[in-house]
Amino acid sequence: MAAIFDMDGLLLDTEPLWGVSMLKIAEQYQVPVGPDFFKYTTGLRIYEVTEFWKERFPWPGAASARQLADDILDDIIALSKAEGGVMPGALQSLQWLRSAGIKIGLATSSPTRMLDALIDHFDLRSYFDVLTSADTALFGKPHPEVYMQCAHALNEATWNCVALEDSVNGMISAKAARMKVIVVPEEARFDDPRFGLADAKLHSLETFGAQVWREVQLK
Repeated sequence: MAAIFDMDGLLLDTEPLWGVSMLKIAEQYQVPVGPDFFKYTTGLRIYEVTEFWKERFPWPGAASARQLADDILDDIIALSKAEGGVMPGALQSLQWLRSAGIKIGLATSSPTRMLDALIDHFDLRSYFDVLTSADTALFGKPHPEVYMQCAHALNEATWNCVALEDSVNGMISAKAARMKVIVVPEEARFDDPRFGLADAKLHSLETFGAQVWREVQLK
């Protein structure tokens, strides 16, 4: 068996900071986007987001979509180190899984550069057997590829893995890979009926442990 964690919003409190960094860099490059435009790029990886911007919202100057994405990454990494943190219950969850002898992986849509920087900054690397980023995959979430890659690297069948997610797209990605899924949505989206697809739903990782793990295995 294996447990596979998402990173932003589930393991680390970095999800809200993405919007801050994206709007900041967009303004610097005079890209005419606002918070209401994020709905068009939900689920896209950052290099895909800036490519979308370049096609739909052209900006002055010679800066490339990749340059914008790299600048956003620099900003989000710095901002996450300064203002982000490990989500409540995440460390205890990792410690319990490790003590129970369960393999632990991480499957994120964030680029490897951000993954490595933050996992090391928050001193979490030793808990994971495998770290997987969707920037090594052809497709990001909700496609199942990143979860399938992580399970393969863990040497586990996907149906023997439990994914821990905070988003609908992440849940769909793991389910499409034939995994059990525990969701920990942000409170504002806790009652979203789409989370009914999950095998368990928690208000916080602080309530995760042996009992939840056993109940999910029985489903």
